Amino acid sequence: MNLTTLPKSVLRLQYKIARFPLGLLEQQLRFLPTDAPPRLMYERGLGMLDGIVGSVLDDQEIATRGALATERAEAVKRAEKLDAQAAAEKRAADAELRRTRERAEAEQEAARRDREKEVQQARERAQERAKQAEKEAEQKKAAETAKADQEAAAKRRAAETAKKKDEERISKAEEEAAEPAKVSLKEAVAKQLEAKEAEERAHDAGEVAEFEKIEHKNP
Repeated sequence: MNLTTLPKSVLRLQYKIARFPLGLLEQQLRFLPTDAPPRLMYERGLGMLDGIVGSVLDDQEIATRGALATERAEAVKRAEKLDAQAAAEKRAADAELRRTRERAEAEQEAARRDREKEVQQARERAQERAKQAEKEAEQKKAAETAKADQEAAAKRRAAETAKKKDEERISKAEEEAAEPAKVSLKEAVAKQLEAKEAEERAHDAGEVAEFEKIEHKNP
């Protein structure tokens, strides 16, 4: 039997009878989430079927029902796609935020290490300058001490030289002052010696005279 020869009213009735079990199944699937893949696939298929039959039977109600079901399924699919895209964008944004945070933390850590390095280098430079200053101070002190020792030694030598010259002048002056006394002393000693010799000669002469006297007494 050719369906095109049957009245559209009969075909509508037959389609309603044939679709009734599908409608019951559709009612069961509505307990699933609106974005559940089985429900979306079934609603989209049933909507396309209604759209085709409504167009063939020139039934605006069936066609509209089919269009609405298809549009609802497509809308849910688009929403799901948008949600997936939004989730992907959120994940990308989160990943980018995480990378940005990690870069910021890395830069902060690098800056902290650089500051610590600069502080350490500044501390080392300060210590080196302090050591250098201490070394220079020690060298300056040693040079000043050596110079002072040299000056003191020179002063001692000069003092010793002056003292020696003074002693030589004093000794010479004493010698010059004692020269007349030495001459007088020599003369006095010479005179004493002459007197003693004269005395001895006189004594010897007296002894000779006495001896001769005795000899005259005892021829």
